[in-house]
Amino acid sequence: MTTATRDIAGSFVAARQAARALPDFPGETPQGLAESYKIQDAAIEMWPDEVVGWKIGRVPAPQVAALGEDRVAGPVFSHNLWIARSGEEVAFPVFENGFAAVEGEVVFRIGADAPANKTEWSRDEVIGLIGAMHVGVETAGSPLATINDLGSTVVASDFGNNFGLILGPEAPDWRAKLEAGVSCETFIEGQSVGAGSANAAADGPIDALAFLASHLAKRGKPLKAGQYITTGAITGVHDIRIGQHSRVSFNGAGDILCMAVKAVANGRSVA
Repeated sequence: MTTATRDIAGSFVAARQAARALPDFPGETPQGLAESYKIQDAAIEMWPDEVVGWKIGRVPAPQVAALGEDRVAGPVFSHNLWIARSGEEVAFPVFENGFAAVEGEVVFRIGADAPANKTEWSRDEVIGLIGAMHVGVETAGSPLATINDLGSTVVASDFGNNFGLILGPEAPDWRAKLEAGVSCETFIEGQSVGAGSANAAADGPIDALAFLASHLAKRGKPLKAGQYITTGAITGVHDIRIGQHSRVSFNGAGDILCMAVKAVANGRSVA
């Protein structure tokens, strides 16, 4: 690991811990995802919390050929995992003058440890790792306001642009529900900002999980029982500002209510 890698990782970690925005990327922009994940791995080592899950995001279509991947990954930490309860609003932290968004998602709970020596996973194989399916909201976030504008190598370097997961209820008979399609609509300040559906068809949540299982195994971080995996935005990535309220409605699984509040220097939030 180079000094530059550790310096970039340290800058992101320090900014997140101080709840301080970064005006620019703190170093030379990574040219490939391998370099980005070295930065991410260094930052995970520095971050004083346990990884309890992973997020999966999309690489924008114009970048796929150059990067050789169509998805990116990042860690979810225990202090930024919240349980949604019916009728109750979850306050989640966002970085003032940074980036923040809400994303309605299908979330898998891993039911069994993945073998450490298996580095390639098919969609049929990875189904055996799924213990349960939930609905949820990824709270995307970074101290760097331009993180998405700078591309997927920058996204991957800063924890995959993740700052938390709001876990909704478990979906019974998840295979049938996913086959039928899990539909979702996202509202911010009462206004609909997007609607969509995730199903079991090719390139859906199960394919996202197969990508992640292979990706993490190659990084020496195979999936572990109990981890929660957010599989990608159903309705899109919706920017949210401090003080705004969001409602994410899932067919047959109720609503997740949340509010963006200002992050403070311990990495949590203040209402």
